[in-house]
Amino acid sequence: MEPLNSTNQSSYSSILTHQVLPPLYFMIFVVGMSLNGVAAWIFFRVPSESGLVVYLKNMVVADLLMLSTFPFRLAAQLDLGGWHLHVVMCRYTAVLFYSSMYVGILFICFISLERYVKIVRHTSSSTSTSCMSRSGGVSLLHLLQSVGFARVLAVLTWSLLLLCVLPNVLLTSRPAHEGNARHCMKLKTPLGVQWHRVSTFFSVSLFWVTLLILAFCYASIACRVYQSYRRVRQNNSDARRKSNRSIFSILAVFFICFVPYHVCRVPYTLSQMPASDFSQHTRFLLFQLKEGTLFLSALNVCLDPIIYFLMCRTFRESLLRKLSGRGRRRSLTTAQSLSNI
Repeated sequence: MEPLNSTNQSSYSSILTHQVLPPLYFMIFVVGMSLNGVAAWIFFRVPSESGLVVYLKNMVVADLLMLSTFPFRLAAQLDLGGWHLHVVMCRYTAVLFYSSMYVGILFICFISLERYVKIVRHTSSSTSTSCMSRSGGVSLLHLLQSVGFARVLAVLTWSLLLLCVLPNVLLTSRPAHEGNARHCMKLKTPLGVQWHRVSTFFSVSLFWVTLLILAFCYASIACRVYQSYRRVRQNNSDARRKSNRSIFSILAVFFICFVPYHVCRVPYTLSQMPASDFSQHTRFLLFQLKEGTLFLSALNVCLDPIIYFLMCRTFRESLLRKLSGRGRRRSLTTAQSLSNI
């Protein structure tokens, strides 16, 4: 992977960033807007009857916010808008992209915990329901299924991420010109550089904590599902296959989209620090690796609707009802047209 201008390797432009990624981002922008537009249209017509629905609705919002940054990234990769567009990206749209991504990661964590409570803890604690009702005790995990608690948790999540990323906007305030506009770290004040490093490590820590929680939750869910099949001694392969699809779809999306990027994000961030000892060639390679894995993270906006369909019965039934209703109306319209001939 060579830079477009091999005589000036300070430029991080390459065939990957200028010729490969732009059409790919355009494709996932079109597909993502279509799928998430349908998801938003359905979700915000159905009531929030469970904590799961609240978390999924917030994931739709996070995906739509992330999608809104794609035109800016696409234009910058195609060298449209000049250096002023790169300044806008460094100060605003890149911050919105990353904050939306980590909001989505946190809601995946909440969904996993909610599924764990529903499938594992709910059945194991069913025998002690009467004792709990007498004592009035409700565990924090069981609160995850409450609509009210889910809404409070959603507000706290958005507020936390806003507090973390807002300084990245305010502290990217050094005077911009054509010489520094394409290097975001050069637009940050000294305090902004330090805050960027701290916020990056905090965000990456959130990811790895979420990964550990997912591993625990879905290992426990897998054991409980397997025990359930053994207990009832049924050979219902179709039911088992559907259960596995709905449970582990979120794991597949998480590993495909987010793990590769977070493996390389810390060394890339360290390479961008002013006092780093990385060579220019290493910085170039880390940038290309970061851009490639970041595309996988962006691909999340096209895969999340699969999670909605497989995990949320309310979403699935509403979608199928809308599609079947449109099919019936189209058939009636065709029949009426033929009868008038």
